[in-house]
Amino acid sequence: MSLPLSAFPFSRPIMTDTDRQTRAAAWFASLRDRLCAAFEAIEDEMAGSPLPAGRFERTPWERPDHAGGTGGGGTMAVMRGRVFEKVGVNVSVVHGTFSPDFRASIPGAAEDGRFWAAGISLVSHMRSPLVPAAHMNTRHIVTTRGWFGGGADLTPTFPDPQDTADFHGALRAACDAHDPAYYEKYKEWCDRYFFLPHRGEARGVGGIFYDSLDSGGWEADFAFTRAVGEAFLDVYPRLIRRSMHKPWTAEQRDALLIKRGRYVEFNLLHDRGTLFGLKTGGNTEAILMSLPPEVKWP
Repeated sequence: MSLPLSAFPFSRPIMTDTDRQTRAAAWFASLRDRLCAAFEAIEDEMAGSPLPAGRFERTPWERPDHAGGTGGGGTMAVMRGRVFEKVGVNVSVVHGTFSPDFRASIPGAAEDGRFWAAGISLVSHMRSPLVPAAHMNTRHIVTTRGWFGGGADLTPTFPDPQDTADFHGALRAACDAHDPAYYEKYKEWCDRYFFLPHRGEARGVGGIFYDSLDSGGWEADFAFTRAVGEAFLDVYPRLIRRSMHKPWTAEQRDALLIKRGRYVEFNLLHDRGTLFGLKTGGNTEAILMSLPPEVKWP
């Protein structure tokens, strides 16, 4: 969804830099289109399935503003197919004012709750238990400050050392091209963040996670955020193709459904992105797109 620049009537310099906002929002939308195309191509490659090749269905939504108008919106893009049991690639561009009880937790919003935010969020749940689930999101948020955040992580039911090495290798390369300190810092942050304290276990095999990235160079931070998206687009389809044709058993599928339960627990109990979306009046279906279509607990 594209919005006119007049939709962001902020008075401070950082809030009126609509060129940067437009560029960031356009990048998230273009990355969405390329990811959807890559995933639909994978669906076409899966032979011998009784299911039809999946295609993304796009559903636009608008965010109601407290003043009675609209506070931006976004588009859900969800596909259910023969390789991807459910995958969503959502984009949004929203603006408004944080509630008083929430603004203290947002950098730069304590004194002035106005905000602008754009981003892309992807979650894939695979039909085969031998193909890892994945999550990727990047975002740009502007209050009295402006910053980037995001990351990518992998959640296999049966971890494969080569998949893990290739996934982390792609993210390391993206980090190293911008700052040699990024990878270890953001890998450790991911390990801490995607952890289920009530179970004492990690959600998956990790990746990178970063937030409040404001190095003082907007172009550099934006370039790094783009590099994270490019790295994911390059490596994840390769991991899918590596295992999507392998046969699997009913017992392995049962293990997949139980593993998905951990995903649900994290997203509903601990995920800050879920909280941010709900607290800012986002589309509930888009926010909960990350939940799998089928799950079980032992």
